Amino acid sequence: MDAKGFLKYNRETPKSRKPQERVKDYKEIYEDFSERKTVQQATRCMDCGVPFCHNGCPLGNIIPEFNEAVYDEDWLRAYEILNSTNNFPEFTGRICPAPCESACVLGINQPPVAIEHIEKAIIEVAFERGYVRPQPPVLRTGKKVAIVGSGPGGLAAAAQLNKAGHLVTVFEKSDRLGGLLRYGIPDFKLEKWVLERRIALMQAEGIRFKTSVEVGGNIDAQHILQEFDAVLLAGGSIVPRDLTIPGKNLKGVHYAMDYLEQCNRRVAGDVIPEKDSINAKGKHVVVIGGGDTGSDCVGNANRQGAASITQLQYHIQPSSKAELTDWPNVPLIYTESSSHQEGCQREWAILTKSFLGDKNNLVKSLQIVTLDWRSDETGKYSFQEQPDFIKEIPCDLAFIAIGYAHPKYEGLLQQLGVSLNERGNVKDSNYRTNLDKVFVAGDMRRGQSLVVWAISEGREAARAMDIYLMGETQLEGKANSELMLA
Repeated sequence: MDAKGFLKYNRETPKSRKPQERVKDYKEIYEDFSERKTVQQATRCMDCGVPFCHNGCPLGNIIPEFNEAVYDEDWLRAYEILNSTNNFPEFTGRICPAPCESACVLGINQPPVAIEHIEKAIIEVAFERGYVRPQPPVLRTGKKVAIVGSGPGGLAAAAQLNKAGHLVTVFEKSDRLGGLLRYGIPDFKLEKWVLERRIALMQAEGIRFKTSVEVGGNIDAQHILQEFDAVLLAGGSIVPRDLTIPGKNLKGVHYAMDYLEQCNRRVAGDVIPEKDSINAKGKHVVVIGGGDTGSDCVGNANRQGAASITQLQYHIQPSSKAELTDWPNVPLIYTESSSHQEGCQREWAILTKSFLGDKNNLVKSLQIVTLDWRSDETGKYSFQEQPDFIKEIPCDLAFIAIGYAHPKYEGLLQQLGVSLNERGNVKDSNYRTNLDKVFVAGDMRRGQSLVVWAISEGREAARAMDIYLMGETQLEGKANSELMLA
């Protein structure tokens, strides 16, 4: 590694297509980036004595080592290092918020290493050069494993358990595989051919997938327990947090995920019946919630030709600069997503009061009030409404994007009788539920979180299941003495 690389090169990542051009399609927004430039970006890694990026990454990716391999232009070695900790770098390299970059030592006083881009470059080069090939296990254990849910956590667990030689079947209640990756993430962030490519590889490795099968719905959960030696619950946290204000039930007020799923189905070629259609064309759109889900609603509404888009956020606008004391944690700073850059009015420190409708029960406006946030002597923040700053804004279409409360209880969880914790998620001990041979991972266990965390959860749950089935495990994972002793 060039010890002075970070002094020679500035941070550079792929440029985005112009907003006025990219809103005309659902293709990924980034332009091509040369291999030579990627090598230069890898050279900026300082090979720190204590690489905090390892801790920043939920997967524990071995980042300095794969950066060094890219610097040496040894793409096969870079792929092998990355693949040892991350089953799906083509996903995380596109949609991860990159907490590893927040923890980058170089980021203390310079822009951090472009780790996310380098990760994506490694896996795409690996696919192009044929390094990524189906690798079915040489030996099968004869143990049968069921995974309920084909989101990132379920897919990661499936890949790992199949590698261990178990016979893996993944059950998905929807008509297509991928969970959040399929119907939550818009194509302009993750084109679905990327997902299809990986699923085809997993099928070639011997994993079985069954779609339109809802365990606890059109198939009894007890039947799965009888048929399989171990079961993993990876159904996600899908019950949205509610917004309990007057007018919430007016026509035109929707939960964000209902809209995002429909948008993704349109892009996939599905025909949406007119009576069920949620379309932002020509409408004044209000997105309530400032996270990634809300941002994805903004991007879709821009592509559908909304008349205006307003995004409301509960908290005060953060600073545009991170404080040194934030490092190596992810700082709370002002950021703009690609969707915001395409057109969006952002409002901060706003509380929604009520939706107002017309005689046909169609939403027409939203009453909001500005909040005054203050901290007390202990540093605890609270707010007061400012009655002089109550107003109505146009609203023909509203999306509630304020997060998810817990997994769905009806059906699967109730039929199994699994215990829940105080947060309403499935209770576990090292990924094992209160039921023999039933395990849990991902948002069902930890609550709403990131795709990269779901992958990590799936990998660690697979280790726990392998130990349960075989008494030991050779699967890679984070150091976890409690898990090994389970």
